[in-house]
Amino acid sequence: MEYRKLGKTGLKVSALSLGSWLTFGNQISDETAKELMHAAYDHGINFFDNAEGYAEGKSEIVMGNILKASGWERDSFIVSSKVFFGAGGTKPNQIGLSRKRITEACHAALKRLQVDHLDLYFCHRYDPEAPVEETVWSMHNLVQQGKILYWGTSEWSAQQITEAHLIAKQHHLIGPVVEQPQYNMFHRFRVEHDYLDLYSGLGLGTTVWSPLASGLLTGKYSNGIPEDARFKMNNLNWLKELALTEEKLNKVKKLQAVADKLDLSLAQLSIIWCLSNPHVSTVILGASKVQQFTENLKTIELQSLLTTEVKEEIEKILDNKPSVLVF
Repeated sequence: MEYRKLGKTGLKVSALSLGSWLTFGNQISDETAKELMHAAYDHGINFFDNAEGYAEGKSEIVMGNILKASGWERDSFIVSSKVFFGAGGTKPNQIGLSRKRITEACHAALKRLQVDHLDLYFCHRYDPEAPVEETVWSMHNLVQQGKILYWGTSEWSAQQITEAHLIAKQHHLIGPVVEQPQYNMFHRFRVEHDYLDLYSGLGLGTTVWSPLASGLLTGKYSNGIPEDARFKMNNLNWLKELALTEEKLNKVKKLQAVADKLDLSLAQLSIIWCLSNPHVSTVILGASKVQQFTENLKTIELQSLLTTEVKEEIEKILDNKPSVLVF
């Protein structure tokens, strides 16, 4: 396994990590979740990503039970949670980023995950109803109390992240050090354009999700939707409409040909492509099958196959590289 620093922090994260969105507590059995986590740990993965909103808290319960029973030393793994969407409650203070919400959500996540601190705690979305100053202070207080070690954001704009940093600097508080954005061949703007000044200026780290574009970049949707695919889930119609466009499916077929020439699966090629970005601290993998997961873990050893010539061929197919404006 390869390990990378999380932005400018001293924390070292495995270049590949395991996430639980859509799978733990929902799509797969607890036994399969256990097999996936142990396969990840045995292959050197040290970061396990979670959130209060995944399966309305059940994902964290499943992961917490596995961590508790694993016997792994606490300093050998990193575990995260996220706050914003809540764990299924619909009352006024059960969502958002107010001080009450953040504090109580952290306590609930610690209980579900059965740990005494979270290594990473993310603000899962920007909350326009909560002052950013209140959010920054709340996260700073949790760090001071030892309940979280680092905090960050997920799907915030560069402007919103910068605002949080300015508030932290003004009040001598601990600001966000990491962002968790979607990043894949079809979703590039924030990682490759919007955050550019934040990498050098603030030392921002990234824990990117959906490297396979919700399965589109595996090629399994090229001839329709398989019965066991996530897009068959009724609550994911919105995601299906965004992902399965004719333009993207045509590009997937051309990318498959590139992967075939390299004797790679399209999933492996897509993960290697994400890993090649120097601003990516870790690529979060999701999986429902252990064999599928271990195949994707081989990408660590195959990164040299993505030569300059191959990257240029991919760029011609994608034709979606964000342009950098120069004034």
